[in-house]
Amino acid sequence: MSDERIIVLAHEKFPDRAKTALGVMRYGDQQVQAVLDRDRTGDRVADHVPDVADAPIVGSFEDGLAAAEEAVDALYIGIAPIGGGFDESWRDDVRAAITAGCDVVSGLHYFLNEDEEFAELAAEHDVTLRDVRDPPDDIGVASGNAGDVDADVVLTVGTDCSVGKMTTSAEVVAAARDRGIDAALIPTGQTGIMIEGWGSPIDRVISDFTAGAVEDLVVERGDDYDLLVVEGQGTIIHPAYSAVTCGILHGAMADGLVLCHAADREVIHGYESVTLPPLADYVDLYEDLAAPVHETSVVAGAVNTKEIDDDAAAADAVATVADELGVPAADPVRDGADRIVDGIVDGVIEK
Repeated sequence: MSDERIIVLAHEKFPDRAKTALGVMRYGDQQVQAVLDRDRTGDRVADHVPDVADAPIVGSFEDGLAAAEEAVDALYIGIAPIGGGFDESWRDDVRAAITAGCDVVSGLHYFLNEDEEFAELAAEHDVTLRDVRDPPDDIGVASGNAGDVDADVVLTVGTDCSVGKMTTSAEVVAAARDRGIDAALIPTGQTGIMIEGWGSPIDRVISDFTAGAVEDLVVERGDDYDLLVVEGQGTIIHPAYSAVTCGILHGAMADGLVLCHAADREVIHGYESVTLPPLADYVDLYEDLAAPVHETSVVAGAVNTKEIDDDAAAADAVATVADELGVPAADPVRDGADRIVDGIVDGVIEK
């Protein structure tokens, strides 16, 4: 999928609630020709996000085609609402993309290939509907083989959903490579899969096979690299998604953990009755839960400070997290991931 020319659908969510769109735009090899957002029509990406390639924001797929500088290969659905459903207000754009001969890439739990209209149109126009959350058929239960790979394995874990685990994973891989460490990203969610072009959508896997699916990914790459960074999902205290988090934790058999946290986040997003415990409690929760399967420790912190405008205040938030965890911490977008890699080197690679 390298250099694929795409239009990204992010209606009414760009940029703050379009983490899949931003992940692909920031870390993927795709060339974004336009972003669809009815609320931002006439703006440009650079008006809202300064650190990704610029593109026009338009109201429909047809407008995106008209604004594109090159022929478009695919439409990417760049938002994933809670539950992963398909919003019927997107149907016209998906229909227009297929009719124009473009593939459609979706990370929803709603599979486009099972939508009768889309499937028939795709067959008629000889295009591919790529449901990246459709897991492989040959997943089995975990056997513990992830602990035998040659690579050191690090897993990003979170205090909540949408705190930056995928972003941290990608930034750590890039910073490690800059340091001469042969590192690879192990994608476990729709955004990572769209960026890397492979992986397994762990939140769609049957619960008995979740750890096995992660183990398969680690084993597939584990003897080809020196460091694997496994993209985490959810949080261990999440009332809806904790099972996914636990499956990844046990399946990855990680040698080190990077705890990701959104500065000033106090409750679980969407479940405001659930208060986030102190960061030190998360350290104990993750380390104690992992220990019977594979001992590990939190070796670094990643702090999402995007809601803090003042650089000094953001630096204070990062320093507070580092003090509470007793390990290096950084905002990987604002500061780069070098301090996080320092923690990985000291706590995992050279340990």
